[in-house]
Parts: sequence; structure tokens; C-alpha cells
Amino acid sequence: MDENSINLDQGWFVVQTYSGYEKKVKEDLLERADTYNMADKILRVEIPMETVRKEVNGKMKDVEENLFPGYVLVEMNMTDEAWFVVRNTPNVTGFVGSHGNRSKPTPLFEEEIQEILRGMGTADAEPQEINFDLFVGKKIRIIEGAFAGMETAITGVNGDHVKVEVDMFGRRTPLELDAHQIEDVKE
Repeated sequence: MDENSINLDQGWFVVQTYSGYEKKVKEDLLERADTYNMADKILRVEIPMETVRKEVNGKMKDVEENLFPGYVLVEMNMTDEAWFVVRNTPNVTGFVGSHGNRSKPTPLFEEEIQEILRGMGTADAEPQEINFDLFVGKKIRIIEGAFAGMETAITGVNGDHVKVEVDMFGRRTPLELDAHQIEDVKE
């Protein structure tokens, strides 16, 4: 490859890890990037988080939740060396988009990563009063957060919180949303 060609292996990649080890993997990746002089190859490591309102010990609190348990996003130049460092980091189980047989993964589309990064913003929305019934099977559209614009069906209701599943990285991912984060889909 000559110097003037475009590097198609640069971008955001989804790294699989054991659920609950995302922060440790992020720390280890950043540390290994320094140790192996890969700071110019392993650029950023993000754990998509979202602030949700939950009842904790009888009181409502804002709690940070991982949007994608078991996944970490890594912005990197996918060289052989950087790929080796990331995939051999403790608690990393692989890459999403790798087709086996030690093949390198493909990066996320720019639209996908921009939507995820926008959803990580901390825009505080005033809870809105909902004017439709919440029930299992009800078709809704997500209007706030990383999944804004996606349509799905309610799989569970707990007060003013709903459970849904969305397709992410080729698998169903469960989410819990506040009622003000959704709107009715007229059928």
C-alpha cells in the first residue's frame, strides 16, 4: 500500500468483552496503547453510557448505565500490530464484524458511531406526560438517547419504565427506558 492511498481500516470498531469488565478493558487498552507505543493507532476507547432515572432504596436517583453490556468501542487504525494488541488484551473476547479465521473486523459506519456518540450526551429532558397506554406488545418509537428513531415493541412495563429490545451489532439488545423517552406509533 503506498502512502497516498486511503486507509479503509481506520475507524470505530466494536470489541466484545465479558459483561461487567468494560471499564477494566478500557483501562487496559489505554495502558497497553502507551506500553506498546500504539497511541497513534489506538486513538480512543469509549463505553457508551446513559443516565437513567431509577428507584434506589426507595428514592429516585440518576444512575449511569452501560448501553451495550459486553461491548467497548475503540477508535483505531487497524494495523496488524494494533489488532494484535487489542485482541490479546485480557477480558477481550473478540471483535464484532470479524468473520472468523483470524480475519480483521470492519469498522462501524460513520452514521452508526455518530448516533451512538450523540446518545452519550447528557441532555436533560424534562419528563413529559404520556398520553397513551403502556402494555406488553405496544409498538413504540424511541425519541431520546442512542437509539432515537428506532421502532420496537414493549416487552415489559414497570411503572413509568418500559423494557424493549433493539437490534444492535447483529443481536437483540434489551433496554430499559423511561416513558418520556418513547412515543406512540400509530398503527
